[in-house]
Amino acid sequence: MTDLFAQKTEKMPEKRAGKSGPRPLADRLRPDALEQIVGQDHLLGPDGPLHKMAESGVLASMILWGPPGCGKTTMARILAGHSGLHFEQISAIFSGVADLRRVFDSARIRHQNGQGTLLFVDEIHRFNKSQQDAFLPVMEDGTITLIGATTENPSFELNAALLSRAQVFVLKRLDDAALELLIERAEKEAGHKIPLTSEARDLLKTLADGDGRYVLSMVEQIFSQSSIPAKAGIQITPKDLLELVQRRAPLYDKGDDAHYNLISALHKTVRGSDADAALYWFARMLAGGEDPRYIARRMVRMAVEDIGLAEPQALPTTLAAWEAYERLGSPEGELALAQALVFLATAPKSNAAYTAYKSAQRSAKETGSLMPPKHILNAPTKLMKNEGYGSGYEYDHDAPEAFSGQNYFPDGMKREEFYKPVERGFEREIKKRLDYWNKMRKERGGKS
Repeated sequence: MTDLFAQKTEKMPEKRAGKSGPRPLADRLRPDALEQIVGQDHLLGPDGPLHKMAESGVLASMILWGPPGCGKTTMARILAGHSGLHFEQISAIFSGVADLRRVFDSARIRHQNGQGTLLFVDEIHRFNKSQQDAFLPVMEDGTITLIGATTENPSFELNAALLSRAQVFVLKRLDDAALELLIERAEKEAGHKIPLTSEARDLLKTLADGDGRYVLSMVEQIFSQSSIPAKAGIQITPKDLLELVQRRAPLYDKGDDAHYNLISALHKTVRGSDADAALYWFARMLAGGEDPRYIARRMVRMAVEDIGLAEPQALPTTLAAWEAYERLGSPEGELALAQALVFLATAPKSNAAYTAYKSAQRSAKETGSLMPPKHILNAPTKLMKNEGYGSGYEYDHDAPEAFSGQNYFPDGMKREEFYKPVERGFEREIKKRLDYWNKMRKERGGKS
């Protein structure tokens, strides 16, 4: 199979093979026209903004935000060809202020001679604030047109001043249809089908995780490593495929967008009472290397914010699972967290206590320093007794049904109803009690 692939490489025209030695399959199949880029029709289709921009030949500065292997660099190169601008490319990982200064100086000379420069900056989010600020004057005076590529959320990683001077275009991770098209192009390049069962072919796309460059690298690895002759008709099964290619770690970094996106998905899934989806996002985070303690901490928040008193056992159950993890460690302790997660997802939901607390906070700020009513204040001194402290207080345990109905809000402040329990779970019982006490309060003198 290696020979077949090598023969195909030798027959390729100079445009593909070049004279500098073999090139990776992903590089040989790199598109040279916008219509060859897969999976980004929302930007490059007939009505797409980048398609229209390329047709006009006038490019605006832009930020291309998307996951690895979705075509950001290729798109920038092709757009440069439509603009007539001189193309420069740097990587923020390997470049510093001195490199930027050299690029800007050369661009100024070209600008004075009537030619613009399109500067493509890969991983632009790696530049710090002062380095990002350096782009502003050369963008404003037209010395350069900037195309920045990033895998991180520009809202968090790029300066507001830079974002105000560039349009942000969001590229999508490649879906199965786009990945299938890339595999078919690779097969055409190789001159034969890749020897995979349909299940293994689907697994190959799953392993790629939306990364076109990665799927082509795996295809090339299969062609070069497989000892199964294509003519024998033997096909690689999913099990064989996993042994043949190294499984890719999920696209996840505890410090980047994936961290916040997945914990947001987990939290909202629990709030939406979907135990199966909650387990999926939980497993995704663990597979990406997330600290289970971080997930446990967030689960405690779910228990008090989204479940509350509708299920009073949510908080102790979650804390017990966290403690079990601390005692057992991984992987056994993760089962305790998974069990608590299912409990949270299937529990009745109420944010009544959460919203009551927020409302009470607002009221406390608005009412300032109002004193408690004197009848509920202690009077340890004669002076305080003379001032009326404690006068008229009714000891609730001595009142009928242990409820006096006295006012406990500041004098002059209207009674507020912050806590409004829902008709779900244990809060249904709480609501009955509150309704009963409100009725008694009115009957015993209208102390509201």
